[in-house]
Amino acid sequence: MNRIRVTHRTTYRYARPVRLLQHRLMVRPQDSHDLRLLDATLDILPAPESTRWAHDVFGNSICRLEWAEDAMTDQLDITSTLGLQHFPSGSALPAATLDPGAEIYPFSYASNEAPDAGRLRERHLPDEGRVVDAWARQFLGHEDGARTLDILAAMTCAIHDEFQYQSREEAGTNPATITLACGIGTCRDFALLMMEAARALGFAARFVSGYLYDSGNVETQGGGATHAWCSIYLPGAGWVEYDPTNGLIAGANLIRVAVTRTPEQAVPVGGGFVGGENDSLGLEVDVSVEPEQSEDPEC
Repeated sequence: MNRIRVTHRTTYRYARPVRLLQHRLMVRPQDSHDLRLLDATLDILPAPESTRWAHDVFGNSICRLEWAEDAMTDQLDITSTLGLQHFPSGSALPAATLDPGAEIYPFSYASNEAPDAGRLRERHLPDEGRVVDAWARQFLGHEDGARTLDILAAMTCAIHDEFQYQSREEAGTNPATITLACGIGTCRDFALLMMEAARALGFAARFVSGYLYDSGNVETQGGGATHAWCSIYLPGAGWVEYDPTNGLIAGANLIRVAVTRTPEQAVPVGGGFVGGENDSLGLEVDVSVEPEQSEDPEC
C-alpha cells in the first residue's frame, strides 16, 4: 500500500484580460478496491460563479466551471490536490485470477459480456495498409495457442524497449500508424498504439489518464505532467492496466483518474475564452506526485 499526495496545477496566461468560457475538468479519481480517495481540494483563481459535478458515460467524475459574463482575467490557475491510498495489484495477480478459458489466445468473451465489450474492441482510426495489424500479429509467434498474458506483456515491453519517448506540449494524439512509422511518441501515443494493436487481435481496450509516481523500484518516464496508459479486459482478471511507456503491468506506479474509449474523451482540463486570436500566451502544467508518511501505524 502506498499513500500518495498529488498536486496538479494548470495555468493559462493571456496577453490581455479575456472572458472565460465553461471549463471541463477530469481530475478526481473514483474510489475502488485498489484506490482510496482520502481527500480532494480544488482551488481556482479567479473563482468561478458555479461549480457543478456529474458523471460521464463511463462513470468518470466531471467538474464543470462557469464564470460570470462580466468577469475578465489575464490568468487562470486551476490546482487540484488529492490525498490517496494506492493498492496496486501487482503483475502476478492477472495470472492468478485469469479465467482458464482465456489463458490461451484466441479466446471468446462470454455472451453476456461481449455486447458491452463490443465498442471497446473496435479500432479507433483507419489502418488502410494494415500495418498495425501486422505489428500486432508478430506477438502471436509461430506456434498455435500463444498465452494471452505473454502476448500483452511482450507488446508492452516492445513499445517500451523499441520506441523513443518524447514529450510534446501540443494537444492531440498521433495515430498508431504514425507512431509505428516514426518510432517516437508521447505516453498517450504509446497508449493508443497498444490499444489499437490489442483491438486488432480482438481484445477490448480502454484509454486511461492519470498520474505516475516513482516508487524507487523502476526508472519511469512521463512524470511531471498527467500520464496516459491503457487497460485490457481479460475474463476473470478484469481490466488489467498496461503502461507501455514504462513497461509497467497491473497498475504499479499508476494512479488512475479517468477511463475512456478514446484519448479525446480523457482531457484532464479543457475550456475556452472570448478574446483575440493572439491573446493566448499558452499554458503551463505542473504535476507533483509524492509519497506521504501515514499517521496510522497500521499503514
